[in-house]
Amino acid sequence: MDTSPAPSAEVTTLLIEWNNGDPAALEKLMPIVYAELRELARARLKREPPGQTLQTTDLVHEAYLKLVNQRRVQWQNRGHFYAIASQLMRRILVDHARTKHRKKRGEGALRESLSKANIAVPQSNFDFVGFDEALTRLSEMDQRKAKIVELRFFGGLSVEETADFLKVSAITVMRDWKMAKAWLHKEMS
Repeated sequence: MDTSPAPSAEVTTLLIEWNNGDPAALEKLMPIVYAELRELARARLKREPPGQTLQTTDLVHEAYLKLVNQRRVQWQNRGHFYAIASQLMRRILVDHARTKHRKKRGEGALRESLSKANIAVPQSNFDFVGFDEALTRLSEMDQRKAKIVELRFFGGLSVEETADFLKVSAITVMRDWKMAKAWLHKEMS
C-alpha cells in the first residue's frame, strides 16, 4: 500500500470538482488523503498521556465527518484542505479534553508536550485546554501568528505549505512562527 503523500495537483483538482458538485470527486479524494489525515491524527495523539481514550481512527473519522459537511468552504488547494482538517482536529481534541476535564472535576486534564512541536516551553507537560486558551488570546492579538501555530502544530503543514495557504512569504511564516512560539512560551510559563 502506497502511503506517500498524494500529489498536490491531484488533491486540488478533486477538491475543485467536489466544490462544483461532483460527488464522485469526494469518493476519489478521501482514499487519497486518508493516510495523511491519519498521520496528522497519529502525531497529535502521540503526545497525549497514557490512557487516552480517543484513538487515531476515531479522530480521523470525526474530522472526516466534519470535513464532508463543510458546505460553505470553497476549497482552494491541498493546503487549504489540510488547514481546515487541522482546525477541526484541534477543536475535537480540545472538546475531548474539556469533556474529560469536566468528568474528573478539574483533575486529569489532557496534557500535551509542546517540546516535540518545537515550541519553546518548559520540559514538562502542560494543560492542553490552557494551550488552546493561550492560542485563542494570541489570535485576538495577531490572527496570522495564531493561524501559523494552528497550521504547523495541529495541521503538520510545512513552512512552505503554510506560506502558500496564507499567501505570505516563507520568511514571514518563519518570523511569525518564532514570535508566536516565544509568546506562547511566556503565556504557558
